[in-house]
Amino acid sequence: MDAALARRLHRSIEPYHALIYFAPEAIEGAKALGLKGYWMGYFATRAAPMGPVAPAVVTATFYNFKPAVVQRAIPDAWSFAPAETCLAFRYEAADAALRRLLGDEVVGGDEVKQAAELALEAAAACDTVGRPLAAAWQAVPVPTEPHLALWHAATVLREHRGDGHLAALVDAELDGCQVHVTFAGTGQIGREVLQGTRGWSDDEWDAAVAGLQARGWVTADGALTAEGAARRQAIEDRTDELALGPYRALGAERTARLHELTRPLAIAIAKAGGVPMPNPMGAPEPE
Repeated sequence: MDAALARRLHRSIEPYHALIYFAPEAIEGAKALGLKGYWMGYFATRAAPMGPVAPAVVTATFYNFKPAVVQRAIPDAWSFAPAETCLAFRYEAADAALRRLLGDEVVGGDEVKQAAELALEAAAACDTVGRPLAAAWQAVPVPTEPHLALWHAATVLREHRGDGHLAALVDAELDGCQVHVTFAGTGQIGREVLQGTRGWSDDEWDAAVAGLQARGWVTADGALTAEGAARRQAIEDRTDELALGPYRALGAERTARLHELTRPLAIAIAKAGGVPMPNPMGAPEPE
C-alpha cells in the first residue's frame, strides 16, 4: 500500500477533527468552564484524556510550543475544570459544531454512519506504542452517535499521525522552534503567525534560523535551501509511512471508501468556515 494514501486520508479526515480548534462552541464554552483564554482551553481539552498531567508532559507531547506558554495554562487549568470535565466538554463542543456546520440531515445521514464504522475500525487498529496522545484518545469510550463516533475516530487517527510526526522530528534533531522555522520556510504560513501562536520570541526564532543555517537547511532570511526542502520532505514522507498502519489494516478498498465518504465532509466544513485556510494549526486543505 502506497504511503501517500495516508496523506490523502489525513487531508480528508483532519478537518472533521480540526474544527474543534476554531469553533465558537469550543472556544466560548471553554471559557464558560472557567478556563482562562484560548490557549488554556486548547491545552486542557486536548490533553484531557491523559488526566491532570504536568506542564512538562504537555510540552513533550505537543512538542512545538514554547514551554512557558504551556506553563501559563497547565497545571492551573485543572483547578478550574477537572480533566474529566474538559474531556466531556470537548465532545459536547464537537457535537454542537458539527451540527451547525454540516446540518442535522448530513450529521444523521447514512454516509456519516458508514464513515464512522470504517474510521473506528482504522482507529482501533492504531498501534499506540510510543504514541501517548493517540493512546490516550484511543482509550476514551466511543460515543454512540455516529457523527461523534466519527469525530472520535478522526481524533485518534490524527493524534496517531501526529505522534509519528513528532518521532520523525526528533529523529531529524529539530527543536520546537526550528520546526516552525522550516514550516515558515515553505512559504505556506508566515513567521508572524507561527511565532505568535507558539510563543517563540524574536531572539529564539533568530537563533533557530542560525542553527538551521549552520546545518545547511535554510538561508540567512529563513528560506529553505534545496537541502532543507529535501530534508523537510523526508520528514513528511516518513510521517506518511508511520501513519499507514491503520489503513493497511482496513485494506485498500475500504480505505478508498473512507476517503470517498470523508472528503465531501471536509470540503463542506472548510467552505462553511469551520477550518480556515490556510490555518495556523497547520491542518491541510481537503484533497
